[in-house]
Amino acid sequence: MTLDFKKLGRPINEPSKELETFPAPAHVKVVTFTTDELTSFCPVTEQPDFNTVVIEYHPNKLCVESKTLKLYLWTFREERIFGEGLASQIAQDIFEKLQPHYCKITLIQNIRGGLQMTAVAELGEAQL
Repeated sequence: MTLDFKKLGRPINEPSKELETFPAPAHVKVVTFTTDELTSFCPVTEQPDFNTVVIEYHPNKLCVESKTLKLYLWTFREERIFGEGLASQIAQDIFEKLQPHYCKITLIQNIRGGLQMTAVAELGEAQL
């Protein structure tokens, strides 16, 4: 099988909304990515928000290529968005691109003002 990736294996030094995919391998039921490198800005105070995000999906036919996922998450670095909206946007984009059976995004915002916020966005139906 030959895969034609535009970003994998090439030097890239800028964010990109383009998520590349590949055929889901047989027997893979759950894919999970976790990173604490997701940043954005509060749309009101314009203070930076530092987040951990857990991206879980149950593949149907496609999986996301991890480098393009990293570049995609980078696009939020300058965006002004509440954490709840960020979780929702990531879930929508992943669901639209991969058409998985199920997608769950858990966003955990670092403590700010003594509060820690966790937002969970889910689309589809779990198939386990």
